[in-house]
Amino acid sequence: MTTLTKIDNFQGIRISKPLIEQAHLENGLLIKPILTSRRENWKSNIEKVLLQNKDIEDEAIINNLLNDSDLEDYQW
Repeated sequence: MTTLTKIDNFQGIRISKPLIEQAHLENGLLIKPILTSRRENWKSNIEKVLLQNKDIEDEAIINNLLNDSDLEDYQW
């Protein structure tokens, strides 16, 4: 884990050498802001899901949306 730290008049990130090696960051790391709101397209995305699944019960659709079992393949 790393945190922001004050470096002169700037904010900086200090990353330990083992973490740099593990994440293969020897050549650098680009950090940029996310420009869109995460909730920006929620309404249209939910409407698409509902239209695609109009013959399925609402509870099944909600359970499918909330199912995060596909994230088990990722290492966090």
